[in-house]
Amino acid sequence: MRAPRWLRGRLGAGILIAVAISAIGAGLFYVRNSHSWKLPYRDSFATGQADEWTAFGGTWQIADGAMRNDSDERGAKLMTGSPDWKDYSFSADVQLLGSPGDAGLILRSSDEEQGVDSYHGYYVGLRNNDGNLIIGFADHGWIELAATPMPGGVHALRWYHLTGAVHDCQITAYANEIPNGSLQVVSYTDKNCLTRGRIGLRSHSSGGAWKNLAVLPLTGAATALVQAGSYHAPRDLPYAVDEPVFQRRARTERQSAAGAGEQTADRAADKSTEPAADVGSIGSLRMIRTMGRHATVRGTVILTRPQLYVEDATGGVAVLSSSEPSLKVGDEVEVSGEVEVHDFSCVLRDATIRLLWAHAPAPPIAVTANQAATGAFDARFIEVDGILSNKDKGPANTLLLAMKANGQSFRAIVNPSRGDAILRHLNTQSVLRLRGVCVVDPQFTHNLTPFVLLIASSDDVEELAGPPWWSGRNLVIIGLVTMTLALLAYMLYLHARHLRLQAIVEERERIAHDMHDTLAQSFVGIGFQLQAISNSIPEDLPGINQQLDLACDLVRHSHEEARRSLLTLRREFLESETLHSALNAFACRMVEHGSVSVRLTISGEDTSTPYAVKDALFRIGQEAIANAIRHGKPSVLHIHVRYTNDSVNMLIDDNGVGFNQGDDLRGFGLTGMRKRADGISGVLRISSNLGRGTQISVVAPLPSRLGWLKPDYYLWQFAKEATTDAKRKLRKDPYSYRR
Repeated sequence: MRAPRWLRGRLGAGILIAVAISAIGAGLFYVRNSHSWKLPYRDSFATGQADEWTAFGGTWQIADGAMRNDSDERGAKLMTGSPDWKDYSFSADVQLLGSPGDAGLILRSSDEEQGVDSYHGYYVGLRNNDGNLIIGFADHGWIELAATPMPGGVHALRWYHLTGAVHDCQITAYANEIPNGSLQVVSYTDKNCLTRGRIGLRSHSSGGAWKNLAVLPLTGAATALVQAGSYHAPRDLPYAVDEPVFQRRARTERQSAAGAGEQTADRAADKSTEPAADVGSIGSLRMIRTMGRHATVRGTVILTRPQLYVEDATGGVAVLSSSEPSLKVGDEVEVSGEVEVHDFSCVLRDATIRLLWAHAPAPPIAVTANQAATGAFDARFIEVDGILSNKDKGPANTLLLAMKANGQSFRAIVNPSRGDAILRHLNTQSVLRLRGVCVVDPQFTHNLTPFVLLIASSDDVEELAGPPWWSGRNLVIIGLVTMTLALLAYMLYLHARHLRLQAIVEERERIAHDMHDTLAQSFVGIGFQLQAISNSIPEDLPGINQQLDLACDLVRHSHEEARRSLLTLRREFLESETLHSALNAFACRMVEHGSVSVRLTISGEDTSTPYAVKDALFRIGQEAIANAIRHGKPSVLHIHVRYTNDSVNMLIDDNGVGFNQGDDLRGFGLTGMRKRADGISGVLRISSNLGRGTQISVVAPLPSRLGWLKPDYYLWQFAKEATTDAKRKLRKDPYSYRR
């Protein structure tokens, strides 16, 4: 059955509104989570924020306002920006953390994946094995496009200002050593160039550090400078360089180069460090019993913040120094200082540190939480699994993770880094794998847990499994979803019931039209014919005239009954009237010109009686009134209707002759009354005795509904509004029964 036009219109409008709301919500979600900004763009590394960057390999973290990759992984990338950026310059201060290798900037990139040169875009960088400024192209493979030597070469642990500019198909790279190095320029024109893409940071076979990033659009004079090869990206901030450290490194490198030649040119050493006479193992430090004894050890850096830790094959040690060279995880160092022995750990105080060479980070030792709690792995780089029980903010913007594993509790302190957004989305009861330095020092444990894990960055936190589905949060979500589905099912049920009721009412209206066009009009035609026959019969036949008059009266009475039935079949009959007024009007029409008195008593107010309940009660009352007048011969007919918040009570009482309830009462009228009462879950009671009248009472419960959950009510309102004009036109129709 095709839906009515008004219903189709309402449903169409509802669907459009729902689609609009969904589109607005999706747009807000996209705007909130999208990082496709307009140019210019500047990094927020100085404030420790880098949530918009995505890593493909490497160990990326923020330290001292710079983004660092402490890994020697070949082809580690960190990407951000919009794929729609076209002509722009990308500048940054770049430092290589090892040798040999290169570090630089990615331009117009797309299709990034994990792996060496696994992206589609251009690259400008500094390479220290041959001292060149290079331009290359990566298409999941490497093609070097142009290269030129840097004045003075390219050295590790020095800062360089690097700029890559792309305009149409021209790629230009500019670089100079900070602060006053000579500017070097190299350019390449790619005939089949990439026209737009994202930006990124990349290092190859060497760690790197980047800061003061800026991406500026190329417009106006800047474009002309790029085409002339003399463009240099403007800088808003001064060069953030530690001058004493820079000068000390330069002097140390000159001394090392003079003493050891090209092989030791990239090593850095502290000015005050003297060659160590006796170098021992870190494990032997625990055998020292005299406090303040001087010792020298060699090992690999496993953590630089919040404290320096060094380990070798025999153990680990914390290093406290007032000045130290710029170190990264994996560097081989020689440390001399005063030994301080604790119960499970050792500390080298007032230490001097000499960088020997850069190296790849050492793999962690896989242990259990119970093994780490013994203190045997103090100051060692370990890997341990556990269940996250809580997370909180710590001092210096660190993140504190409360962990449990096999009944053992411990904590993890994660330094602020690039992937903090990932950590914020970790859920409690998740299974995590943590890699960090195990520490039993009360300075970190506060005697609350047996050990603490110091984690360098969020890249050392791996989620193995999410929380179980039966967690409290998930159970609440399941409950809400179940309630929502139940409410939707209830709304669909009400909607289906309304459609069924609407179909019944429409069928009744059709029957009323058919009765008006056939039965009622036939009564009128029969009456006219009988009147014509009566007029043509002579008056000297009184018997025949009397019978014709009686027949005319019967036809007229039947016509009135048909009109009354048609009136009660109208939809608006009960919509525009209350139940008690409709019953009173029907009873008054029944006893018109008779001797029966009709009395009406009302209690309460009819505010929300559903149409189905009102219709069933009216039909029951109609049958009861008709039976009382036709068979009971009463002098008084009493109609009482009482409205409450949860029910409607109707009583039809007369003082007629009554009947014996023991007799067989299988009449069609009483059976129909019982079925109608059962249809609305009502209780029908019939009380009568011979000579004492009859009482018929019905108690109909009202369905309890939430005020905002009335789809059938609102649909009825929409139907009434949409069909008002049609009703008015129909009332003006001379052939309509609504007269």
